[in-house]
Amino acid sequence: MLRPKQMSKVSVTGSKGVMPTVIETIHELNLIHLSDYDGSWAGFDNGNPIEGADEASEKLVTVRSLESSLELSDEDVDPRVLEDDWEQRLEEVRERVTELDDRRGAVNDDLRAVNEKIDRVEPFAELGIDLDLLSGYETVDVVVGEGNVGAIEDAVAASDDIRAFETFTGGDVVAIVAAPTEDADEGALEDALVGIEFSRHEVPETEQSPSAYVNELEERQQELEYELEEIDAELEQLKANHGEFLLRVEERLTIEVQQAEAPLQFATTDRAFVAEGWLPTEEYDRLVAGLNDAVGDSVEVEELERADYDRHGAHTHTEEIQKGAEAGAEDESSPAATDEDEQQQKAVTDGGSAVTMGDEPPTIQDNTGPAKPFEVLVQAVNRPKYSELDPTIFLFLTFPAFFGFMIGDVGYGIMYMAIGAYMVTQFDSDGITSLGGVAIWAGAFTVLFGIIYGEIFGLHVLGEVLWHDMLHSELFPLNKGLEPAAGDFALGWMVVSVLAGIVHLNIGYILDFYENLSHGVKDAVLHSGTWILMLNGVWIWIFSQQARASKPDFLFTTFASDGPFPIGFTGFPEWVLMTIPLGITDFPLSAPLLVFLIGFVLLIVSEPVEAIEALDVVVNVFSYTRMGAVLLAKAGMAFVVNLLFFGGYEDPDGAFHFLRNHEPSYVSEHYGEGAEVIFGGLMHSGTAALIGGLVILIVGHIVVLALGVTSAGLQAVRLEYVEFFNKFYEGGGKNYEPFGHDRTHTEDY
Repeated sequence: MLRPKQMSKVSVTGSKGVMPTVIETIHELNLIHLSDYDGSWAGFDNGNPIEGADEASEKLVTVRSLESSLELSDEDVDPRVLEDDWEQRLEEVRERVTELDDRRGAVNDDLRAVNEKIDRVEPFAELGIDLDLLSGYETVDVVVGEGNVGAIEDAVAASDDIRAFETFTGGDVVAIVAAPTEDADEGALEDALVGIEFSRHEVPETEQSPSAYVNELEERQQELEYELEEIDAELEQLKANHGEFLLRVEERLTIEVQQAEAPLQFATTDRAFVAEGWLPTEEYDRLVAGLNDAVGDSVEVEELERADYDRHGAHTHTEEIQKGAEAGAEDESSPAATDEDEQQQKAVTDGGSAVTMGDEPPTIQDNTGPAKPFEVLVQAVNRPKYSELDPTIFLFLTFPAFFGFMIGDVGYGIMYMAIGAYMVTQFDSDGITSLGGVAIWAGAFTVLFGIIYGEIFGLHVLGEVLWHDMLHSELFPLNKGLEPAAGDFALGWMVVSVLAGIVHLNIGYILDFYENLSHGVKDAVLHSGTWILMLNGVWIWIFSQQARASKPDFLFTTFASDGPFPIGFTGFPEWVLMTIPLGITDFPLSAPLLVFLIGFVLLIVSEPVEAIEALDVVVNVFSYTRMGAVLLAKAGMAFVVNLLFFGGYEDPDGAFHFLRNHEPSYVSEHYGEGAEVIFGGLMHSGTAALIGGLVILIVGHIVVLALGVTSAGLQAVRLEYVEFFNKFYEGGGKNYEPFGHDRTHTEDY
């Protein structure tokens, strides 16, 4: 779990005559993450695509274009072998789909033009004047548009170039007929309208009345829409008849193109080829067996490297690998090779040499069971490098606990689990199902903490029934601290959040220490041990009795026998080792401060520039108080929603109670003047208020449920990514992408 699957670099070498068979076999095995040959070996070039690659690529483009036109989805298809005449059928489908697609485009263009004409003529239908009366005059100007009639008439009347005019209106449309003066320039009416708000409409060229013209256009519009429906119906029929066929063809052509272009990653000569790549070490024997079954002794398969784990990116080889140039060099103690091609052939068949150098192994995260879904959260930052620890298991152990701690409600937890189960069972996407798994675990911990807090949808019914009536517990349920009588709990949860941060950061620094041990204990101590010493030294001192008067009292009362979490802890002893005179006063050096100073000095020795970040061991821990803050905020939101519906009161001891089973009058009758009704509750305020209150109750809890993800979820993720990962995790690993294809639509052919 902490390490990815071990990877081996393998080499497959053989003559070009068996290369197509080798490629097909490797593709079917779907095991090798191919390494790209960079052309650095003398005498070796990148291979050329296998004959037919261009033709297969063109057909693949055609098929994907047809799938787009038919709006095909990658749905489940029963795997079958493609028929022998699939190319002829593909061409027939292409011709018909292209014809229908062209027709649909032409009809859409016509329909667009008709709609534009209808839009243009509708204003004239409102006006009620025949279109032939609005144009064709020599001595008068006619303009039709929309604008303020009064402003239009004032502007035209004020023009010296207009001797007479008349306006006609219909709805928002106005027609202006004006007679220019004899000496007026052309376009006198348009000039008169300049400067006012007026939108002009062009007069359609037709002798019909506007209403008749609109009716004719609408009939044409219906004809075109019907034709579009016919085309779409025929395309839908083509989709039903040939959809699965196209998906099978796409899969076959994808495989052909992948196989045909594979030699581009190989190192080749005129007679031989070398293919190299990475695969899980445990799969090496299966690769060898598969190639032996396919081509027998015609190829040589060799495990060149078995990558070990090293934080800084180096990996150990099973044997010493020579440089390409050295491997191809002539051995002075042996007879010189007389044929260059024979020398090249020998170089690739002797084994023990790699032609692709410096490529890092890809990463396959090796998490199983409950931790597997949490890989998606790690990959959201970056995939782990092959050479570093995979933090998924730690995310699995801490993220749900942080989330549950902040929400802590049985009702909300059940809802989160139900949502997660729906995502897992109803979606095929690996990402969504993984998030569903995370939601289930987050919901489970929310239920767990909800039991500890005794809450279900913000109500304390569970605590009363489970802890008080059934188990007769005085310690549980633990209060969230919203009530005046339980204010110590609010500060106590902040202290608990800080302690969780100390533990969490210690895990991060310890993991970093472990990673750095590969370079020796000294390196681990100087790079990671310094932070462990400073973190624990300063926080043990903060929780110690030394200088207690200057520290917040709740640090020592939270876990006292009479505190909210009564375990009897009131702080660490002073542990003063010596008193250092400083002139004005003496400084008592305690053991925790000495530990912090040792870490600080070692940090300066190893990385002086990081000394300015020494206080991060305090600041980073304070970041975890956001968990206590979110806990109080979410509890407060649920409290307000329930208060609005049920109503509530504060008893004489400062504890809150909802009026679930009593009227507001119960408070004064039972407590007298010692209690106070906070709000009477909508459920006690009549039928209309009850109905409105139910809406508020349901919608309010849905909002709190959703905000739980955006607040508790994001805050928990932030603590993992920013505070925890930064201590030991870099990321940037290469995804394992084996050469092959998972057949879902076709069988082998």
